[in-house]
Amino acid sequence: MSKDAEIDMKEVELNELDPEKQPMTGDGQAAAAEKNGSVKLKVPEDEVAFTGLSKEQLMKVAGTPGWVRTRWVLLVLFWLGWVGMLAGAIVIIVQAPRCKPIPEMNWWNEGPLYQISDLEAFSEDIAGVEAKLDEINQLKVKGLVLGPLHNVQKDQPSSLNLQEINPLLGTKEALIAMLEKAHKKGISVVLDLTPNYLGAASWFSTTNVDEEVMEKLKLAAEYWKSMGVDGIKISDLPVASKSADWQKLPAVQGNHTEDTKKWALMGVVNNMSAAEVSQLVNTTGVDLVLSDLLSSKQGKERIRAMDILNSQQRSVGWGLGATQQDQMSKSTSLIRLHQLLLFTMPGTPVFTYGDEIGLNAEGAESPKMVWNIEKEPAEGAAVNETAKAERKERIDVKNWFKALSELRGKERSLLHGDYYPLYSSDSSIAFLRLWDQSERYVTAVNWGTTPEKLTLTLAPTEGVELPETAKVAHSIGKDLKEGSSLRLDDITLQPGQAVLLQFPYTG
Repeated sequence: MSKDAEIDMKEVELNELDPEKQPMTGDGQAAAAEKNGSVKLKVPEDEVAFTGLSKEQLMKVAGTPGWVRTRWVLLVLFWLGWVGMLAGAIVIIVQAPRCKPIPEMNWWNEGPLYQISDLEAFSEDIAGVEAKLDEINQLKVKGLVLGPLHNVQKDQPSSLNLQEINPLLGTKEALIAMLEKAHKKGISVVLDLTPNYLGAASWFSTTNVDEEVMEKLKLAAEYWKSMGVDGIKISDLPVASKSADWQKLPAVQGNHTEDTKKWALMGVVNNMSAAEVSQLVNTTGVDLVLSDLLSSKQGKERIRAMDILNSQQRSVGWGLGATQQDQMSKSTSLIRLHQLLLFTMPGTPVFTYGDEIGLNAEGAESPKMVWNIEKEPAEGAAVNETAKAERKERIDVKNWFKALSELRGKERSLLHGDYYPLYSSDSSIAFLRLWDQSERYVTAVNWGTTPEKLTLTLAPTEGVELPETAKVAHSIGKDLKEGSSLRLDDITLQPGQAVLLQFPYTG
């Protein structure tokens, strides 16, 4: 075959395309004269493109009387609508109830304090406390009170060194590491610097504080503050505050702003009346006074103490056994009832380690803390029914503690709300907590040995009323089911029974 013939055959092959590869023209096969891939469209010759109105035409139409009136009507309607919405917003703002300003809150007002008086019994040493911070954080505590940790020989003021840690409890480096981890979790740390904590007299004397001891305390407070400690605690505040050099200690605090955490000075008192505690709050410059007023078994005395101190609640701490650094179980077997009371009273609740599980404390020795209570026994291990029941009770108490701590931290009525007494007897009390437009709460407890009917009475107060019924938020007792409704004029509590009732703000 000649060379020209081969070229002609290739052209034929290229032109004979498969139907799928042929161009789509809308008219079937492409014309022989058209090249592959080309598409021809026929445009009607009589089609006219729309170009719209010109500027001159639009201006002419816009100037007609009809369009002018329409524009004016729309403009007037727009401004009338705008003015109407503005007036409505003003009316809503004026008529809406004004929010009550939040009082000044410091970190010790925002949650419970947790005392670790015996580090060896709790977790061996300072490093052990650091290792347990995750578990402590689950309790929603806002502050740890550690120690005393410093070196001193019993009743020997010359051996007092408040800036040196007992080597059996750890090192300064371990304390600083623990502080850093605690601060990351939002937990503040207070050191107990009670000078003669091993002796009978906290200040080596029951009447006069040695000038040298007070100077050592002041220097130690400044030193630990520079190390990142958030405050100090001292025992026997009435004795210490009588010192001629006492005012040196509150002066350590210095100035603070809204952006800086306030340094805390915490004092402990025992066997004082509510009126005397109130006077110490007003005169000593202490930020938080922890009293043993709750140790009274009389409901009338407890409610009277709250009546006197509720206006100073941001400077008052409550505990049961806490002033002696004892567990709650030394004072009562009704652990959950008193936890409910502490978490809902006006003031800061203070607990000693182990209170969150109802740790049993007997005698003078500090009880060993029990850990890993949620851990199930190994499969196949012998079952001790007594130990099993004790473990379950500890878990229940801890869950109860955590629920109350979380509730107090998020409810303004419980956190810093107003307080109103409702009922008191030898073995029962009830009171109301409320804040502005937040949920209201009624606490009612009976630690007696017989059933008691509570007649709730609220003194006439503008804007404060009790509803007919309230919802059970938390309770101790099978007949008070959480979430159920309870009539406030028909509350009968069985021995050891307690209830926290909730009702909404109605305006």
